[in-house]
Amino acid sequence: MAHFAKLGKGNIIETVEVVSNDIALTEQAGVDFLNNLYNSRDVWKQTSYNGNIRKNFAGIGYTYDQTRDAFIPPKPFNSWTLNETTCRWEAPVAKPDDDNRYTWNETNQTWDLVE
Repeated sequence: MAHFAKLGKGNIIETVEVVSNDIALTEQAGVDFLNNLYNSRDVWKQTSYNGNIRKNFAGIGYTYDQTRDAFIPPKPFNSWTLNETTCRWEAPVAKPDDDNRYTWNETNQTWDLVE
């Protein structure tokens, strides 16, 4: 199955739709199908779960960045920065690599252990 993200104002993703691979033989074929289905002229971009298309699987509220040709998730915290390679947000401090659960503390800019 092929997945397509509908771009709204500011290139914010409004919805993600599934189209059969038999129909979406190309990205344009999938876009045409969706616009015919909804009798619209919306802007759609194909996305994929494995990140082979446009870096990340699009989700509602994500932004499509035309320059990077990538779907970028909403920024979770002000201190986080965008990794230009993955187009994912990263904390200023690496998360501990162990079997514990952590939550980001924006005030202290630390990873706090979840008890």
